[in-house]
Amino acid sequence: MAGPVQAQDTADPTAFASPEAIKAQVGSMFSAMKPGQTFMWQPVLKDGPRTAALEIWKAPGRPAVHVAEAEYFTVVQGAGTLVSGGRMKNPRQVNPGFIDGDVIEGGTTRPLVAGDVVLIPAGTPHWFGITGEPLVLLGIKIPSPPAP
Repeated sequence: MAGPVQAQDTADPTAFASPEAIKAQVGSMFSAMKPGQTFMWQPVLKDGPRTAALEIWKAPGRPAVHVAEAEYFTVVQGAGTLVSGGRMKNPRQVNPGFIDGDVIEGGTTRPLVAGDVVLIPAGTPHWFGITGEPLVLLGIKIPSPPAP
């Protein structure tokens, strides 16, 4: 895996991944995917609980809600569709911070292409459709601030 380049100077804790490192990591992820595998997630940069990660979607997953985390992502390559907002039909609590469901009713549909940047607020239903080639996202989950 082509990983992040960490700063060597403790006065600057900045983590960095070049476009070449991202491209190499995406290639490595595609090579590691098993036949029939439709999703892969792999960290790029980490800072304690915060992680910037690459996601590869070869087929749509289930609609999802991250209960206490906003999701910020940039489309690295591929194309797809984002449905967000609305109401999730038949929600199921998968774990304390994650709910999935069957379909989103009344959401907004947007096309996704390389270069798009999206911020999905915590608690917002969302779903990715895939149109043709796999969709590659670079995303960060942003924890909600504690309640006052």
